[in-house]
Amino acid sequence: MRLPLLQTPPTRRLPMDRHGRAIGYLRLSLTRACHLRCMYCRPALDANPASNELTADEFESIARHLVDQYGVRKIRLTGGDPSARKDLLNIIERLAAIPGVDDLAMTTHGLSLAANARAYAEAGLRRVNVSLDSLDRATFAVMTGADALWRVLEGIDLAAGTFGGRVKINTVVVKDHNLHHLPDLLRYAADRGVEIRFIELMPMGPLAEAWEGRFVPESEMRGALDAAVDRWTAYPASADSARRYIATLRDGREANVGFITPMSCNFCSNCDRLRIASDGSVYPCLMDRPAGNVLRAVRPGFNAGMFDRLLLAGYDAKQAEHPHDGYATMTHIGG
Repeated sequence: MRLPLLQTPPTRRLPMDRHGRAIGYLRLSLTRACHLRCMYCRPALDANPASNELTADEFESIARHLVDQYGVRKIRLTGGDPSARKDLLNIIERLAAIPGVDDLAMTTHGLSLAANARAYAEAGLRRVNVSLDSLDRATFAVMTGADALWRVLEGIDLAAGTFGGRVKINTVVVKDHNLHHLPDLLRYAADRGVEIRFIELMPMGPLAEAWEGRFVPESEMRGALDAAVDRWTAYPASADSARRYIATLRDGREANVGFITPMSCNFCSNCDRLRIASDGSVYPCLMDRPAGNVLRAVRPGFNAGMFDRLLLAGYDAKQAEHPHDGYATMTHIGG
């Protein structure tokens, strides 16, 4: 009897842009809504549009398809702020349950972390990044539009206790506001055993026109940190967006530090990120215009063929490097 030929499973074809970069990292902006009005992120007159946002079902369908068909293994939830979604725990549970998702993370302002960190972890969240631009109450209020520093610090403490070393602090550095606060922030991170990432201001959003006068390159950040750091030891180069170091402090302690430098030394050649906003808009690049929208491919039901056509047409528009001036407001698409 002639045995049937064994069928070799087809090799998954990773979608690539024109420059040979494959999608590996999905960033889902769950909402434009946010409880803060950070000076570099959200215009004072920007409303909190909540209509037409993708549902938990739709986010799950998108993520499941990208994991199953495209090999995506890493997902990050952004905003606005994800905590503004009343169904955030449901979304976390759904995405965490998708076979093949190795890393489910979230970026948040941290205002609700003290109350919810344990629930997030139990739902399946594995890592959390918390925005913290200053430890000075007045400076924090000016930069975020809210006198809520104590809530963020309480949230970081609870998150560090829940997620351990899987907590990172994100600090956007703005000249004449928080540059001189960097040593205190570094010591704070060392005290709690969490990594801190210092981020260059990008010319997008409310400070776009004032960018040149507010921009602080990595070299100036390092200079400001000299007051606290005795020695820098670089991690091996990787595809991470941050250049990472072990900073040996002058008191002998160590801290993990990253510098995210989209303007002074971009990492575009290694970018594997795909952003899908809460209204279905596709952003191949954080600083560029949206390249299409997948909403009609997921509503009223998920249409895989249409989704692929819309997504790949947009992703193919990704440029070799990001434009100098950003198009979108950060709160619309997350970081």
